[in-house]
Amino acid sequence: MNSLSHTHVKLLAFDFLSLAPSPSHPPTILKPTTKTPITRIETLGIVTLRDHKPDKFLKFYIDDGTGCIPCVLWLNHLTSPYFSRHSPPSVRSLAENARKFAGLVQVGSLVRVRGKVGVFRGCVQVNVGDVFVERDANAEILHWLQCVRLGRVCYDGGRVDDDKMIVD
Repeated sequence: MNSLSHTHVKLLAFDFLSLAPSPSHPPTILKPTTKTPITRIETLGIVTLRDHKPDKFLKFYIDDGTGCIPCVLWLNHLTSPYFSRHSPPSVRSLAENARKFAGLVQVGSLVRVRGKVGVFRGCVQVNVGDVFVERDANAEILHWLQCVRLGRVCYDGGRVDDDKMIVD
């Protein structure tokens, strides 16, 4: 089985929304066409909805033209028992970064989001690791092209002839 577990897989919303939890290994998320496990993704699009619960989380949606990807940025690093096993300086650093990222996520902004794929109440979502605001509108088109090419070449097991740049 081809594993992309250590890679931020570039996906369009259409492909992301087709991901499904594995029936045999519940925390594992699979690409249905190839049964490839996917743990991390990168996506790019316009923020269309923003639901902020201070010191808890920021839920937002990224629209790339093929659909909307639900994203959650956790803001409870300083109060969550999950982070109590980490060293205090690293937890403070995580909390500071999360607050900074939350300030970047504004409705109408073009953002690049990377994070882990998770499931909440049966729906696949992105647990955000980092956010970057794109200033170049062409970044969205480039992301689309990269998603299509990587989907054919890497994620679906295709082959590329580098001399001719032809995708089989």
